[in-house]
Amino acid sequence: MTARRKANRSAVFSGLALTGMGVLHLVRPAGFDKLVPEQLPGTARQWSVYSGYVELATAALLLVPATRRVGGAVSAALFVGVWPGNWKMAWDWRHEPASKQVISLGRLPLQIPMIVSAVKIARNA
Repeated sequence: MTARRKANRSAVFSGLALTGMGVLHLVRPAGFDKLVPEQLPGTARQWSVYSGYVELATAALLLVPATRRVGGAVSAALFVGVWPGNWKMAWDWRHEPASKQVISLGRLPLQIPMIVSAVKIARNA
């Protein structure tokens, strides 16, 4: 399979995943509010809802072939941008049961392949 075909398949997968997450941010923002670092201006709810819209817009860029390269770059930036929320979750859950700690810590390295995939989409789509 060519690099371009892989990038296009990854773009569709990422676009669908971001669509689901974007909808979830809008329908059930409370679960995401806890991930928003307190240092950011505005309310956690504003960040949760706005990030849902950003995820939906990024998904659209990835799902439309003509905008896929831009979508790859935007999704890479998005994945880097939400990483502090994953770090916050890991920190906040440091005294939780081991099962929760594994989840929160497991999210951190999983962000790396998502970023790498997004960069490949930006380069090859």
